[in-house]
Amino acid sequence: MFVGHTYPCLTSNFDSTLGLPPSWAFWLSCLTQGEAVDKACSSGMHFRDSKRKVDYVLAYHYRNRLARHLPGGGQRAPQERPGSPGPEVIELGPLDALEEEKRLQREEYERNLVEAGLEIEKDPENKSQGLSFVRIHAPWQVLSREAEILKIKMPTKKVYEITEEGGILKKLNEIWCKLTEPLQPQVPQQENTNMKSIGTLIANNVYDAAYPLHDLLYQEWARYGVFYKFQPIDLIRKYFGEKIGLYFAWLGLYTEFLIPSSVVGIIVFLYGCITIESDIPSKEMCDQRNAFTMCPLCDKFCDYWNLSSACATARASHLFDNPATVFFSVFMAVWATMFLEQWKRLQMRLSYSWDLTGLEEEEFLCVLSQDEEKLTWSDRMPGYATNFGLILFMIMLTFSAVFGVIVYRITTAAALSFSTKETTRSNVRVTVTATAVIINLVVILILDEIYGAVAKWLTEIEVPKTEKTFEERLILKAFLLKFVNSYAPIFYVAFFKGRFVGRPGHYVYVFDGYRMEECAPGGCLMELCIQLSIIMLGKQLIQNNLFEIGIPKLKKLFRKLKDERTEPKETDTNQSKDPQQWDLDYSLEPFTGLTPEYMEMIIQFGFVTLFVASFPLAPLFALLNNIIEVRLDAKKFVTELRRPDTVRAKDIGIWYNILSGIGKFSVIINAFVIAVTSDFIPRLMYQYAYSQNGTMHGFINHTLSYFNVSHLKAGTQPENSPFAHDVLFCRFKDYREPPWSQNQYEFSKQYWAVLSARLAFVILFQNLVMFLSVLVDWMIPDIPKDISEQIKREKAVLVDFFLKEEHEKLKLIESFIARDQNSPRSCSLRGRSATVPLLADTLWGMGNRKSTPALVSIFWQI
Repeated sequence: MFVGHTYPCLTSNFDSTLGLPPSWAFWLSCLTQGEAVDKACSSGMHFRDSKRKVDYVLAYHYRNRLARHLPGGGQRAPQERPGSPGPEVIELGPLDALEEEKRLQREEYERNLVEAGLEIEKDPENKSQGLSFVRIHAPWQVLSREAEILKIKMPTKKVYEITEEGGILKKLNEIWCKLTEPLQPQVPQQENTNMKSIGTLIANNVYDAAYPLHDLLYQEWARYGVFYKFQPIDLIRKYFGEKIGLYFAWLGLYTEFLIPSSVVGIIVFLYGCITIESDIPSKEMCDQRNAFTMCPLCDKFCDYWNLSSACATARASHLFDNPATVFFSVFMAVWATMFLEQWKRLQMRLSYSWDLTGLEEEEFLCVLSQDEEKLTWSDRMPGYATNFGLILFMIMLTFSAVFGVIVYRITTAAALSFSTKETTRSNVRVTVTATAVIINLVVILILDEIYGAVAKWLTEIEVPKTEKTFEERLILKAFLLKFVNSYAPIFYVAFFKGRFVGRPGHYVYVFDGYRMEECAPGGCLMELCIQLSIIMLGKQLIQNNLFEIGIPKLKKLFRKLKDERTEPKETDTNQSKDPQQWDLDYSLEPFTGLTPEYMEMIIQFGFVTLFVASFPLAPLFALLNNIIEVRLDAKKFVTELRRPDTVRAKDIGIWYNILSGIGKFSVIINAFVIAVTSDFIPRLMYQYAYSQNGTMHGFINHTLSYFNVSHLKAGTQPENSPFAHDVLFCRFKDYREPPWSQNQYEFSKQYWAVLSARLAFVILFQNLVMFLSVLVDWMIPDIPKDISEQIKREKAVLVDFFLKEEHEKLKLIESFIARDQNSPRSCSLRGRSATVPLLADTLWGMGNRKSTPALVSIFWQI
């Protein structure tokens, strides 16, 4: 065990003075490690002497003055003439004056870097205009000095070990470690290691970019060939910083937790496949001897039809609408709680390992407005009002898009029903459902990109005081808009479709002639499954994978073409034929933050948990996507994006609260999906309340109501129907009184009984799952036992060390007092010697290193 055995990312005095990002931690490890790590610091990342490594790069475009050219094609800078009292005065144009101001700012900034102890190397500006780089090297003396100033914790010579308890858990852990040893990445074992001005200079176009260089991690992390291996989280943290390291640790844990949920989901799906032949309701629906003549699906052009024609839909619905889905919903709710609890434990373990337990996050003021300090409440009100109004408008826009798709479904279904082709009329429902889902997917992808840009703009006009506040507000706005956008079509199918249709003879119409769409004979759960699967898979394939690969490459190509078009074609004799690492990294896309990466995973987490009762295979598809996503993100960070500056963070921030909220919300959603959308409650009620023999025989007939065809409104009867004279009653799915009843077509007693059972199930399911979640939360401690014991032992060691140090200081003070007894000041000291025991007790009892200088100072003042 090491006491404080990590090297946090170094932020030093020159960092805060000159604005360099805290990016020296990895190079500290390069300097302190052996030959294995030194080889990783490749030769293409050094100064011209091939000895000093390039730790950081500043890039800028220059434009030499065009006012006075030398005959050789060079430029003459303002210079002092020998014997002249001052420099030569040269008139500058507007562009030349701006460029001269930028040059002076760069020279001042680079001079300050050198004064801080850093070493720089610049490219010669040989062309009339072009791209140039400033390479920065941090010597070991600078790193050591700043580490001493910041009191970076170093390993102690003494090693403390905590004896672990034996037993079956230890043996299982040893077996697991041996089994997973081939999955561990082969990376070298390493010891664990703002200024506003650089950001301001980049914002003012003095510099174009500032970034560290890429060098490691590709072979053992960013290749698809190592998808089966664990991630080198410690090296990722060392390379990118704690914030990005926590993201990949969270993503890895989430992917691991998807394995058991995928296995259980497959078992539930296989259970539906195995029991499909023994499902009595679907067998009754498919039996052609049961002549269930159904009412027409549309007015005039639709004929009466037999329920057995919907046999395929009924059998497919059983795959997802069976008793096992109820168990799976409970399992997934507990799974979500266990995942969050396990993440808290892993986060605590990483915080301890990375020395983040005592980290106080710094709040950096956002440079959004120079007058931000002067803003009052009345100044902010227009921004808040704009936020509220525009967010409300965007939500209404999403609902409008969903309503537009609904209108498309209704009108398309009516149009296809007029077709003279039998195949077209028979496949109306499949055609409309498939095309509508694809339209929904396209609309979601387009609005997602719009909402991301709108959320950022809305956050900027609020002018938050700190970067943390800015990030949290941006995340909340983007999540709200994208949540509504992604799930609105699914919520419609799950809870609204088929609920406001009416009944034969009294249908609900839109646009004076189009009936509201109904669910399939087997229920809406099958259509909900189709909607969920296509949207989920489409977003993962197109947005999460193709966009992540394609967009950075397109931006890189566009930037390259732009630079080639703007820069003159001049040869640079000092430029190497092979591009250097800083040239390659400059052509990469700048890192813009982790919000898009978290957002796509959070939306996927919603697909996995919110409607899992209708699609048990969702965890499996999420797992397959994430296996690729981990390496895709790794490859993007290493090969497509500039290496970001390291940022320290002790947790994943507001994302944990969003995950926890989705987990609790999923309990309610799945309860309503099972109770309202599926036929689980009606089947249960029929079997135990209405069935004569306690079986499901007769369930289909029980759920179908009668309607007298003579009660159809004029003009809505089927035209040219061969069955018109043979059909007296048609059936429709609902619990209503028959036409021969006194209260014909009113809701029957069975309807109210089933409705009461649905609501009772929602309450029971919600409370049961919440109780299990709280129980799991209580049983799993947030801090692992070994970590808590380790922290206690470290505190004991530190207290013992400080007490010994204070005791030595006390002896030294007493020796000074004894030595001064014979001095002329002894009389004055005797009068105040009563304070010595009190101070001694104070010094002995405090055990606090920080309080010692103050107490000693007080003593000598006395």
